[in-house]
Amino acid sequence: MANVSVAAEWQLLYNRYYRKPELYPMRWKHVDLARHKVAGAPFGGPVAVIRDDSKIVQLHAESALRKLRLFNSAGHPLADAVWRHPGGRLIGMSWNDDLTLVCVVQDGTIYRYDLHAQLVEPNISMGKECFEQNVADCAFWGNGVVCITEQNQLFCIPDFRNPKPVPLADPMIDEPPRCIAVIEPQYTMSGNVEVLLGVADDPVVLVVEEDGVQRLGEGLLRGPLQKMVVSRDGKWLASFTHDGRLLVTTSDLTGIIIERECEADENLRLIKPSLPEAVEACVDASGHEFDVSRQRTLLRAASYGQAFCSNFQRDRIQEMCKILRVLNAVRNPEIGIPLSIQQYKLLSPSVLIGRLINAHRHLLALRISEYLGMNQEVVIMHWACSKITASLSIPDATLLDILLDKLKLCKGISYAAVAAHADKNGRRKLAAMLVDHEPRSSKQVVPLLLSIGEEDTALMKATESGDIDLVYLVLFHIWQKRQSLEFFGTIQARPLARDLFITYARCYKHEYLKDFFLSTGQLQDVAFLLWKESWEFVKNPMASKGSPLHGPRIKLIEKAQSLFAETKEHVFESKAAEEHAKLLRIQHELEVTTKQAIFVDSSISDTIRTCIVLGNHRAAMRVKTEFKVSEKRWYWLKVFALATIKDWVALEKFSKEKRPPIGYRPFVEACIEADEKAEAIKYIPKLADPRERAESYARIGLVKEAADAASQAKDGELLGRLKLTFAQNAAASSIFDTLRDRLSFPDVKVPFACLMSSE
Repeated sequence: MANVSVAAEWQLLYNRYYRKPELYPMRWKHVDLARHKVAGAPFGGPVAVIRDDSKIVQLHAESALRKLRLFNSAGHPLADAVWRHPGGRLIGMSWNDDLTLVCVVQDGTIYRYDLHAQLVEPNISMGKECFEQNVADCAFWGNGVVCITEQNQLFCIPDFRNPKPVPLADPMIDEPPRCIAVIEPQYTMSGNVEVLLGVADDPVVLVVEEDGVQRLGEGLLRGPLQKMVVSRDGKWLASFTHDGRLLVTTSDLTGIIIERECEADENLRLIKPSLPEAVEACVDASGHEFDVSRQRTLLRAASYGQAFCSNFQRDRIQEMCKILRVLNAVRNPEIGIPLSIQQYKLLSPSVLIGRLINAHRHLLALRISEYLGMNQEVVIMHWACSKITASLSIPDATLLDILLDKLKLCKGISYAAVAAHADKNGRRKLAAMLVDHEPRSSKQVVPLLLSIGEEDTALMKATESGDIDLVYLVLFHIWQKRQSLEFFGTIQARPLARDLFITYARCYKHEYLKDFFLSTGQLQDVAFLLWKESWEFVKNPMASKGSPLHGPRIKLIEKAQSLFAETKEHVFESKAAEEHAKLLRIQHELEVTTKQAIFVDSSISDTIRTCIVLGNHRAAMRVKTEFKVSEKRWYWLKVFALATIKDWVALEKFSKEKRPPIGYRPFVEACIEADEKAEAIKYIPKLADPRERAESYARIGLVKEAADAASQAKDGELLGRLKLTFAQNAAASSIFDTLRDRLSFPDVKVPFACLMSSE
């Protein structure tokens, strides 16, 4: 790329070359500088923009409210504020040394804003005279401002840190000056600001100070000046004359440094309607030209004409310069690809780069890719693969350093693809070292590591990626290649791999999982697996009617119990497994003796209940004794079991064996649920609580007995509930109301005592 010419951007002015490079494509939208007042801060500072209220402009989709908008030098918005200030139109604005935006309005008021478009208080006034005469123009310098009124009087503020207006000498002119410039106080002999005025129809410049006015340039200037600006060091004055000449003089106008005719402008303005087409023709012609010097000439002409075209596409010349730099580079005799611009566009930059790398012109291809902002990965990848192929004699470690030095230039490049090429060329060790630098644990990297025998590295990469499918891929690969104990040791150090293996083995490989837990000393986990396996026998259709499969099942549970017993933390599980095995053994025996498959896997309570229902009271008592069933639980189970088979004689006999520890209510409940009122009547009088007796009588429809029991309880709320129970029986409701009335409860509404006596 050293042969790509940049001279076309430079222009000779006097004895110096200058250029105007485009640093940024401006990011702002709908900002036409011709319709706005603009203030750019020096040293790369922000840009302030506000719609020019002195011009009649079409608003398009804009709000009628004017906004002061602040951008950085790339046109990125920083802040904005609605302009609502009184005082007339905005005369001028500029940034001071503190990066405060200073805005002067017509009545001489100065408003200041910070970088966030926040108004800085207090506002400053240029004085009574400026307020009365109105400000017509102003000029700024580092930390001060000078204003000229509509009556051509000058006032200045030398330093905003001490904002006191100072009147300058009367310039004694009748017409407003054509232009105004300022020499800062630090560069003047007097130490005060000097204001330069370009006077209408007079070939002089007036220098106005606090105590007088000087006339400079007489005999040097040939006419009035249209524009002028002072250099930053105060030594030079650049001006544009009425007859189209550019003058650079000393600031005291004693000598001319540069004088240049600018009329190559009048001619341009004559062809202005067709100027865009002329500029485009120059740009297009430069693209078809093979001679570099002619390319420069055409592009200079286009650049010059572009300055006078307001609607010409600004980046057109820049784009052509890019194309020509690429074309000139590949046309170099050492490269020898004499492409025309049409061929280049048909071929496309990506194809051209492909041809360069196939010709092993990797450096040029890389620089062109970088220059055009294209992806450099293709170039570097091809170079790396070619380097591996051509470097069979270079040791792996040395070649790795060479490759890494270039591969790191491209962020995100696939080291795995280069490693795959190294593996194909028989350099497996180099491939492994390359993959170790791969930042992405992708599905491309891990299979490659497995193929070159780097299983441990593959597992590490897969687990670091968090990709479950990828981890399983490596697990199954290692599982098939290694012995069980070696495999268990490998995954034990990788929590994610270990947990995924356990999850898979729980569903499909119980034996492997038991071996893994045993190898790691996790006896309780083996016990849980054995216990779970015991339940799998239940799903076997042969596990019924005293099947011999219950024997192995019990042995599994007993083995689980013995493993639980070896750890202090699992005493409960050990006891539960022991009792489970005992219960299964008893249930198995019961199924054998009764020839009914109704006991296995039922609970202790259900086993007792079933034995009683079948009339096997001895077996029921055995289960009670073996599992230390409490007396209360035993009574509950036997009462409802006898009621289920309607053995009322046995139930009554059972109730008389001794005073039931659960009381007589369960007897009442069992009889009522069996719809045996006559049996229930045997036990209701034995209920100690009158409330329970009343409610029980009510449930079997005995009104008088319920009323008697309720009256003994002396519970008004109970009487209310009983009344609701017999709501369809008017006589019964009357009885309960009468009882409540006799007990003198406050919510009694109507006494029914007389009605009861008449009845």
